[in-house]
Amino acid sequence: MRKLPPLNALRAFESAARHLSFRLAAAELGVTPTAISHQIHLLEEICGQSLFHRRPRPLRLTKAGELLFPVLRNGFDSFSAALAALPGAAGGETLRVTTPNAFASRWLVPRLPRWREVQPRIALEVIGTDRPLNLASEEADVAIRYARRMPTEHVAQELFRDSYFAICRAELLPQGKPLNQLADMCRLPRIHYDWMKNDAETPTWRRWWMKAREIEPGLPRDADACQLSFREEAHAIAAVLAGQGVAICSDIILAPELERGELVKAHMLSLPGLGFYLLRLPEHPRKHLIMLFADWLRSVA
Repeated sequence: MRKLPPLNALRAFESAARHLSFRLAAAELGVTPTAISHQIHLLEEICGQSLFHRRPRPLRLTKAGELLFPVLRNGFDSFSAALAALPGAAGGETLRVTTPNAFASRWLVPRLPRWREVQPRIALEVIGTDRPLNLASEEADVAIRYARRMPTEHVAQELFRDSYFAICRAELLPQGKPLNQLADMCRLPRIHYDWMKNDAETPTWRRWWMKAREIEPGLPRDADACQLSFREEAHAIAAVLAGQGVAICSDIILAPELERGELVKAHMLSLPGLGFYLLRLPEHPRKHLIMLFADWLRSVA
């Protein structure tokens, strides 16, 4: 028989680790931040070690937390996908959409009220996961994939593409404006995060400095060294939002913060990004809903 911690404790930890915030986890799960803290303390007692560094702020995962978080995140993603795939689980006009985690939480979710305004009768079930779900086995109705080239499976259409900039809080820059000199970037603390798939075109600090040296060959050779490094993109973005440094980030994923002026482009030098593609089966029974959703995505991009 499996011996597992209470489900509420696991859910509280997974949500807090994903948001790096007890407050946001509480809002997501419909409880108080105190309840989240209590459940995480319970889980830490069961594990026999701390899962978060609570001081100094912002909240950070410990080594144990970093090991546990992706296992729980993928597990909950699998539960959600399996339930969504059950016959009769989604009744009426419901469209199951799977997207990468970062796109779901940072781009799609903030815009969902606008979807409800124009399509109040069509419910969206958003399945955020970095594991591609199988549309043929009906794990989801439609998928948004993030790829360098057009996927060859199913029917695919490009929605939009992003670009990668060095992005930070305005207060880290002189007068809050983009730097004019590439060498000035050396004075800013730089933040790195791991990419799941590495290739020669991955938009990282190393590639950004390679492009910068093509413009200014005299730049330091060790300029691509980073002061902070994270496994998860979400954690790197949290550090950028907390004013801890500058990271190479997607202008699509951080579009809300850039539009509000919370974040700025530290320099206008950019790297080409990838495409966001909408995938569906050729003869899907909810094809009309998928077309409405695709048109809406393009209209709000």
